[in-house]
Amino acid sequence: MHSNIDFMIQAPQARQATEANPYLESFERFEKDAEARTPSWVFPIRKAGIARFAELGFPTLQNEDWRFTNVAPVRKLPFRPVFEYSRDGVTQQSLNAFAFAGLKAHRLVFINGHYSEELSSTFPERTGVRITSLARALSTDSALIERHLANYASDEKNAFAALNTAFFHDGAFLFVPIDTTVEQPIHLLFVSTGTEAGVTSHPRNLIIADKGSRLTVLETYASLSQGPYFTNAVTELVVGDGAVVEHCKFQDESKDAFHIATIHAHLGCRSNFTAHSMAMGARLSRNDIRIALKGEGAECVLNGLYVTKGDQLADHHMVVEHAKAHCNSHEYFNGILDGRSRGVFHGRILVRPEAQKTDAKQTNKNLLLTDGASIDTKPQLEIYADDVKCTHGATIGQLNEESIFYLRARGIGLDTARTILIHAFAGEIIERIKCKAAREELDNLIWDRLEQNPQIAQKH
Repeated sequence: MHSNIDFMIQAPQARQATEANPYLESFERFEKDAEARTPSWVFPIRKAGIARFAELGFPTLQNEDWRFTNVAPVRKLPFRPVFEYSRDGVTQQSLNAFAFAGLKAHRLVFINGHYSEELSSTFPERTGVRITSLARALSTDSALIERHLANYASDEKNAFAALNTAFFHDGAFLFVPIDTTVEQPIHLLFVSTGTEAGVTSHPRNLIIADKGSRLTVLETYASLSQGPYFTNAVTELVVGDGAVVEHCKFQDESKDAFHIATIHAHLGCRSNFTAHSMAMGARLSRNDIRIALKGEGAECVLNGLYVTKGDQLADHHMVVEHAKAHCNSHEYFNGILDGRSRGVFHGRILVRPEAQKTDAKQTNKNLLLTDGASIDTKPQLEIYADDVKCTHGATIGQLNEESIFYLRARGIGLDTARTILIHAFAGEIIERIKCKAAREELDNLIWDRLEQNPQIAQKH
């Protein structure tokens, strides 16, 4: 007869084992099929990933990092990973509807996580620059990728990163050599076409900016269907000494879909990394962002905007680790929540003992358009050094009636006045995008979405 304590210990283990079974069975089939396509060093990484996932299981509300986000709907989905490439009726014309599709840029297109050569296009670049798919690069740049792949996006506590490590098939591989500038932005366009529940893709991106290099990466996730599919993406960035990288992720998935993303960046000395996370789609979305400032004088700026309505949930969970002295980090996240939607912001600044002269700021501002919308916000400082400047804060509010009155007194209608104020609130984040073409496109897109929302004009 087992004690209550024994039962409490074994019950989660039994649950995790049951949850992991379909994934373990799929992994056995996937491993045999993928063996001929990838270098031998990849398989220990994959096996470690599936073992870690089986050990962790899906996070629950008892997990501190997930206590505001219930992933039970993801856990209940049937697991239908997409193992083979299919164009699935996607055309160049259909891609034109997506953000950044009209920009002059290198463009890599992925359909359900698989590279589409016929829909992609790149310009000639300087010698040594790599703009290609990860699956292809594993055969041409295996030694370079081996030094970096899965070394930054830790799956020690992240079940979704572990699952991606086990099942990734393709994604983008970008490499910029020493002191090289890529003039045009690089656009990574991930298109989902799944209509069946549980159709799953595991995009894996590796971006390496060597010492003194410069590049801009635009990462779009969008859909041509309305099915309850699942996107589980991982992006690893290595920003070398003195390199300058801007990364803009725009998530606009189906309103029935689930989107979990892990973004890890490793920053060298005097490097500069700017990241923007724009979340507008998916029924449930989560961005796990980890930045490690590993070299003295490194600087990062993290900007975020989440715009939700209906029953959507958008979660941003961040850890910025200051590991060396004289590093700066600044976080600015704004949320606009409508209907019964929910937002989650959990930002943690971790300052190691060696990170003297740290300057870190963290701000989260939220605009609730209805009484049913809500936000769980938790800015957090964890400081082990004594010579630092660190601040954090969060605000939650509704549209300012005085500002509405001011605009209406100047002949502007109520509907337009509301839209102008909401757009200005979003603009605080969008204007921080350095890539002018991307900034202007997102600004116009947000305005169009606000005008198309009939609920905004009806709220007083």
